[in-house]
Amino acid sequence: MKRAEDLALVLAAAPEVSRGFTPPEVVIAFLGLCLLAVAGLAGLHLATRRRLTRALAERERELAAEQARADERTRLAAELHDVVTHRLNLMVLHAGALRVAAKDENARAAAEELRTAGRQALAEMRDMVGVLRSGRTARIPDVLPDRLANLVADSAATGLEVTLTEHGDADIVSPAVRRTMYRVVQESLTNVHKHAPGAHTEITIHCGPSTVRAVIRNTAPSSTPDTALSRSGSGLLGLRGRVEMVGGTLTAGPTDDGGFQVDAVLPAFVPT
Repeated sequence: MKRAEDLALVLAAAPEVSRGFTPPEVVIAFLGLCLLAVAGLAGLHLATRRRLTRALAERERELAAEQARADERTRLAAELHDVVTHRLNLMVLHAGALRVAAKDENARAAAEELRTAGRQALAEMRDMVGVLRSGRTARIPDVLPDRLANLVADSAATGLEVTLTEHGDADIVSPAVRRTMYRVVQESLTNVHKHAPGAHTEITIHCGPSTVRAVIRNTAPSSTPDTALSRSGSGLLGLRGRVEMVGGTLTAGPTDDGGFQVDAVLPAFVPT
């Protein structure tokens, strides 16, 4: 009788006790959600790892391609050095022989200038090829305003009719901009020598507080250019890229009178 009463009490208390426990269905559902969450996170982790692996592999391929291009440029630079050095050495030797054999003083002076220019070109080429081979950083000297005047004077000494007009103070211009402006004038004069023999060339430089402008304009040639000289336009293409690297713009093209004009506008200051 006592046991029956105790069993009745237990059965009566069972619903109250069961309220403190979670039904099995809820537990199973919760565990299922946990498994789904773990599976989702694992899938996300694997997908992320695959993307990172692909990105790293792509970057490695890009680096390998860049290294291959760098190696090819170095090889081509070395070959160019060998070929051009041979020709320049011959030019220097012939100029030296002409200086000794010439009877006219002007001819001897011209031969000496040619020999000096050839030796300078050889030294500069050896230095730049050494930079490419060693991987060291090249030290680019500043181009002071007087070197621009010397550049123009060198062209005038060859018989080119050229004038230089400068406005403003070039000393306050960033060295990187001065170098670029120098190359613009240098390449433009080279093109005049090659493609516009006998033309008159006007060079105008404006140095302002915020911008620098270089305009090189030549008239139509007075004689027929040498057709053997290159007209690929790669010089101006490379020059435009150099100007754009310092945040400038360059336009170039023929003029109405049959001449040619190069117009470069650059910021007065860029970080160096």
